[in-house]
Amino acid sequence: MHSQRAKFNQRLASPGLIIAPGVFEMVSLRLADRMGFDALYMTGYGTVASLMGLPDAGLATYTEMVGRVTAMAGMAKTPLIADGDTGYGGLLNVRHTVRGYEAAGAVAIQLEDQEFPKKCGHTPGRRVIAMADMVKKIEVAVASRIDPQFKIIARTDARTTLGLDEALKRGEAYARAGADILFIESPENQIEIRRIGETFPNHPLVANMVEKGRTPILTKLELEQCGFKLAIFPVTALLASVQAMTKVYEHFKESG
Repeated sequence: MHSQRAKFNQRLASPGLIIAPGVFEMVSLRLADRMGFDALYMTGYGTVASLMGLPDAGLATYTEMVGRVTAMAGMAKTPLIADGDTGYGGLLNVRHTVRGYEAAGAVAIQLEDQEFPKKCGHTPGRRVIAMADMVKKIEVAVASRIDPQFKIIARTDARTTLGLDEALKRGEAYARAGADILFIESPENQIEIRRIGETFPNHPLVANMVEKGRTPILTKLELEQCGFKLAIFPVTALLASVQAMTKVYEHFKESG
């Protein structure tokens, strides 16, 4: 556990973009874990979909999600970054969530400033909590971790409803509150992506590469040039597997 965090932190401090593909249940985890990636990303969307067959709308509880983190981190040799949604409630919940995800063996937890129940990060109409409330959540998260190598990723969803300036302002506040990695969700073009990179030259940044999402999919080189450190591909493998399974089931139905 500690060696994985040390490995991840060392990679974070080294040059070049970290590619973290999304894993959503144990088969995808086992497959990706063999490939020699620097990190894997336990996607909330995919995990909820595989667990409940439903969209990522704040339906899975903390208990269900920490169970998934425990199973995945326990199986993986690759550092696992885990989606912690809104922290599953108020400040006491955030403390409990951070402690739980850390004990489960993740190398980092991602927390976001959406209102509860949350929505997928590329859907319209997402609402965010007050910036001061999220700052408190991050301060609690930072104070709650036992291992200082366990990273806190702060995500803001403010861009879609409140604009990029507000999202950048929140990013700055979250960095001051002690977030190790910043995640400015769903910039809408390459100019915005570049501006995020220019605003945070000394902070590791997450790029969320979602097929048919609000953000253009950029190459590794483009993301590096824009100043990003970590690229997550949360749903690519899930969408591909759904397509493959659909073909198999259609074949059975048609051929008997």
